[in-house]
Amino acid sequence: MNTESGTENVIAIETGPVSDSANTAQFDKTICVAMTGASGIQYALRLIECLVQANCEVYILMSKPARIVMGMDTDLPVPSRSAQVQSQFTERYGARPGQLKAFGQEQWTAPVASGSGAPDAMVICPCTTGTLASVAAGTCNNLLERAADVVIKEGRKLIVMPREMPFSIIHLENMSRLARAGVVIMPPNPAFYNLPKSVEEIIDFVVARVLDQLEVKQTLMPRWGIDET
Repeated sequence: MNTESGTENVIAIETGPVSDSANTAQFDKTICVAMTGASGIQYALRLIECLVQANCEVYILMSKPARIVMGMDTDLPVPSRSAQVQSQFTERYGARPGQLKAFGQEQWTAPVASGSGAPDAMVICPCTTGTLASVAAGTCNNLLERAADVVIKEGRKLIVMPREMPFSIIHLENMSRLARAGVVIMPPNPAFYNLPKSVEEIIDFVVARVLDQLEVKQTLMPRWGIDET
């Protein structure tokens, strides 16, 4: 499912700059999680939960189409503004004050808009093919696209999780272009050798692999052939 085909808008926010070096110092890593309008938002929600539990500071970018998908794919309340995203997710995942921050499309004072405030890594999950194309082209038409552009230019890790099938040659060429720039292309493809017994276990398999890429310690799923007991 993909509710958009081109550049998308990230929801607006009414709050001012929230960068706080004192708060940032409390956390082990700063990770930006961007949600766009493709089915599979459950992966992002679980990832945010795990990052909070792992003492990471989490920046959230959530597009308007992502909110539509959240209403279709989950039974959770759908926040209408970024301020509500921030308060709702903070309460839901038990984040500490200042640990979770949400930004909107015109908030160019957000840390993610500049190389001097770039997060340690960014994950676009799920990633629409429209967002994929915009990031590959470096258009920077909204904060989400700019944040991805900043992460690439600063040599930080960007993980893109396109959830679409089949991929056209256009999609594949955009992925190839990003891969050559060092971006990790990571479609949320679960495995079944762990014999999952629930949808939650399938989600956890994918999120565990993302956490491994982010070098964030996780206990959701064991690594192949490694005894971690």
